[in-house]
Amino acid sequence: MYSWIWRKLPFGLAGKITGSLLLAAATVALLWYVVFPWAEPLVTPFDDVQVTQDTGVPGDPADPGVEQDAPSGDEHELPYDTDQNNTPPPSPDE
Repeated sequence: MYSWIWRKLPFGLAGKITGSLLLAAATVALLWYVVFPWAEPLVTPFDDVQVTQDTGVPGDPADPGVEQDAPSGDEHELPYDTDQNNTPPPSPDE
């Protein structure tokens, strides 16, 4: 297909290069301004992500059933518990 287009473009090498660039730019513009806006409503249901407040992390202010830890005074405190969900070290027999 590309060789057929290359053979059909006029005006020698300079015209073929210019014509190829114009065809590529026209294709990109057609996709950007016509095809993608048309297809966007079709893919919106797959892009509908909702984030909830229930994180399940102990000490999370959004979870009132869990006691809050006292602040440590560190200004670079992590917003999550680093001790939870860590796997224990492997036993010597394994």
